[in-house]
Amino acid sequence: MLGTAAGVAVGFAIGLSRLARSVGITFISALFPIPKIALLPLLILWLGIGEEPKIATIALGVFFSTAISVYSGVDAVPRNLIRMAQSFNVPFATIVRKVVWPGALPAILAGFRITASVALLLVVSAEMIGAQYGIGAFVLQAGNLMQTDQLLAGVVILSVFGLVVGKVINLLEIKLLHWR
Repeated sequence: MLGTAAGVAVGFAIGLSRLARSVGITFISALFPIPKIALLPLLILWLGIGEEPKIATIALGVFFSTAISVYSGVDAVPRNLIRMAQSFNVPFATIVRKVVWPGALPAILAGFRITASVALLLVVSAEMIGAQYGIGAFVLQAGNLMQTDQLLAGVVILSVFGLVVGKVINLLEIKLLHWR
C-alpha cells in the first residue's frame, strides 16, 4: 500500500507540475529499469532478515509502475477541459478533484492491474529467495524436489489469486467508473 500511495502522489505531482516532471521523469527513468528483486539482498543487509526487506522490495516494485500509470493518466486528460475550468476561475484543487481525477481514473485503474501483477510476482520471488514459508517457497521447494503435483498446485493457487485480484479491480472499475 505504501508503494502504491507514494506512486499515486508522485504520479500526480509529475502530471501536474513542470518542476516535478523534470525531476520525477529523470528519477523514474533512471531507477525503473532496475529489477527490484535484485535489490532484495541489499535490503536484507539494510533492514535485517524478516518481512521488512520483502515489503520494501514490493513497495519499490509497485511504486514505479503506479507512478508511471498515474502520470500517464493525468497527462492524457484533455487540456481543453482544464483550460475551460480555469477560464471560470475554478480553484486548482477543485480542478484536480473534479476534472483531472475522473479523467485520469481509467488509466490509474489500468495501471493498478499491472501493479497488482508486479506485486504478486515480487512476493513470490522474494519468498523464493528469502523465506522458508509462503507460496513462493512452496513452489520453489516443489520444483527442486520434482514434485510436479505440488508445483502445479502452487501455480494454480497463484493463478486463482491473480483472478481474485483482477475481479476486485473489475469491481472497483464498476464502482468508480459508473459514468462510462
